[in-house]
Amino acid sequence: MTRRVLATLVSLIAVSGHSQQLSTDPFPPIEANVDVIAVNYVDFATIPNDDGQYAPRLMHMVTESGTQRLYVSNMIGILYGMGYDGQGVTPYLDLREEKWGVRVMSAGNERGLQSFVFHPQFGETGTPGYGKFYTYVDSSNTDPEPDYVSGGDRRTHDLLLLEWTAANANAATYDGAAPREVFRAAQPFPNHNGGQIAFNPLSTAGDDDFGLLYVGLADGGSGGDPLNVGQNMQNYFGKILRIDPLGSDGPNGEYDIPASNPFVDDDSVLDEIYASGVRNPQRLAWDSADGRLLLADIGQNQVEEITEVPAGGNLGWNVWEGSYRYVDRQVDLSNPRSDDSMVWPIAEYDHADPLLVQQVAVSGLSVYRDDTIPALQNKIVFGDNPSGELFYVDADLENGGSEAIRRILLKTADGNKTLLQIVQAQNAENGDNEAVRVDMRFGAGPNGEIFLLNKHDGVVRMLTPE
Repeated sequence: MTRRVLATLVSLIAVSGHSQQLSTDPFPPIEANVDVIAVNYVDFATIPNDDGQYAPRLMHMVTESGTQRLYVSNMIGILYGMGYDGQGVTPYLDLREEKWGVRVMSAGNERGLQSFVFHPQFGETGTPGYGKFYTYVDSSNTDPEPDYVSGGDRRTHDLLLLEWTAANANAATYDGAAPREVFRAAQPFPNHNGGQIAFNPLSTAGDDDFGLLYVGLADGGSGGDPLNVGQNMQNYFGKILRIDPLGSDGPNGEYDIPASNPFVDDDSVLDEIYASGVRNPQRLAWDSADGRLLLADIGQNQVEEITEVPAGGNLGWNVWEGSYRYVDRQVDLSNPRSDDSMVWPIAEYDHADPLLVQQVAVSGLSVYRDDTIPALQNKIVFGDNPSGELFYVDADLENGGSEAIRRILLKTADGNKTLLQIVQAQNAENGDNEAVRVDMRFGAGPNGEIFLLNKHDGVVRMLTPE
């Protein structure tokens, strides 16, 4: 009996109530050999081990245009800088140093230095944002009172949004003082820690969105959103927040609430909330063609999704998982997308897809409008974190589902491969244990380049044209 037939029988047997059709396999398989795009890549940079004690665990990479440098972070708490050519890799800041007082919590797969971003004025002397950048990091220090609480009794660690101010933005290493705490969120469980922080890269000085920080705050962890925060508009967890980190008029006096936020005139909703109903908001990306914001949101047991995030939008969690009602760690196939108040995914796939391995988690994300790699032009490029599978859909797709998802493979001398297969080959060459998962993330270059990070061989790879 095939896996698909078995899943169908399970769905029929699980029917409860009236028309409920519960399933753990809602989508047909992604076509493995149809419309596959094969692209070249180069090994762009290698990030060193931490004295041989840790795997690099690369997590995030951004461009700082004012100083014309790239920065990449690892989960254990080190931020590295390098030139636009990938040369001169230098540790820029080690958050673990005792003098900073951060006490980085990096145990397990999901905790550590989650994300970082530079203020758009970082390299512009004489501006309010000069020298300022932000880190989003898990901390074992739970002594201070938190600004954001989940509503539960547990507090495993805290998630800190920190502002750092370099005296000289062009310095090869951080030369400023200890960071300022913008906010502190008490994490009830060890998983689902934060997400990405980002400034809109399409916004320029004078725009309403300029200098406003988007903050992904996950649902607090465990599984299924047991504290029901995703739809609770008086709770910060399970949301995309938007704040002005240079202000001081917010509830804790450490940030401003933008007047253009969608709920500032609604007393029943926290003013910081930009969008709701997210589970584990890992990566954000803006589309240069129309300015829309997209999110790669990791699902529970069935659905991984890429979804547009409009101001005030509700992405549905934990009432919906993707296009389907979420019911006791399954999805209900009856009446998909039947709530007009929700925002539905642009693309989604399920955990039972035969292309994927072990755990499943969407990653990425890039809206590629450039013509440098013609095959990728006008594509949304994303991937699956553990398996290292790269995918694309048309950037103007609106229908959702998995039918339009196609693969991207990487060209090698031995044929086209997935990132996991390439990392495994690198492991063998290094004499390391072979990775069984790749833990892929994307990085962004100054001209729209797509970089591929992973947590297992320390190599940053860049997609290239023929």
